[in-house]
Amino acid sequence: MDRFVQAWVEGWVVSRGAAPPLDEPWGWTVDMGTGFEHATRHVLGETGEAVTEPTVRKIAGSVTGAGVWLKAFADPAVVGPWLGPGWWIDPEPGFLMTAALADTPPGAAPDGYRIRTWARGGVTRTMIAAPDGSLAARGQIAPTGATAVVDQIETAPAHRRRGLGALVMRTLHHAAAAQGARTGILGATPQGRALYESLGWRVESPLTSAKFTGAART
Repeated sequence: MDRFVQAWVEGWVVSRGAAPPLDEPWGWTVDMGTGFEHATRHVLGETGEAVTEPTVRKIAGSVTGAGVWLKAFADPAVVGPWLGPGWWIDPEPGFLMTAALADTPPGAAPDGYRIRTWARGGVTRTMIAAPDGSLAARGQIAPTGATAVVDQIETAPAHRRRGLGALVMRTLHHAAAAQGARTGILGATPQGRALYESLGWRVESPLTSAKFTGAART
């Protein structure tokens, strides 16, 4: 199994409060139970060319219930044709990214904004409140030893291009490094990738996200 994928799974379940991952010959099954649209996810443990058609077809073919997701660290253009009918594929390819976590002060929030960081249940969360008290940006990180998974980074549209996302990231970097983590891992969208690369993150692998809709098989 790829070490970055394994670390991502271990940290992600802590961040989201999911059930402990179940080991599979091809990776892990993670039970979410957070709603009918996200009951369970299957995560393949390999990346790139090591993600094979027989494995993907076997996993996809075993799924019959709606709300089951499949995560494969390979190009959606490659994985998509292997899934068969009934699968929705996220049209935006994701990316598995990593970075060294520097234990340096993150800096202060812009004038009028307020930042607060706290830890609970193994997860450190940061929020930035706008001058009017509304949520301007947020994110969280789950350290699990030497690695830490960054998750749910968001900036409100009205507050973008003010450096708030970068401030959230630096704050989370600093908090995880203070707890002994040295490598950060995350799953990025195309929009998030640009921010993360500006902060020293690099792409390790493309990521396909697919969900079984429950449509009848033919």
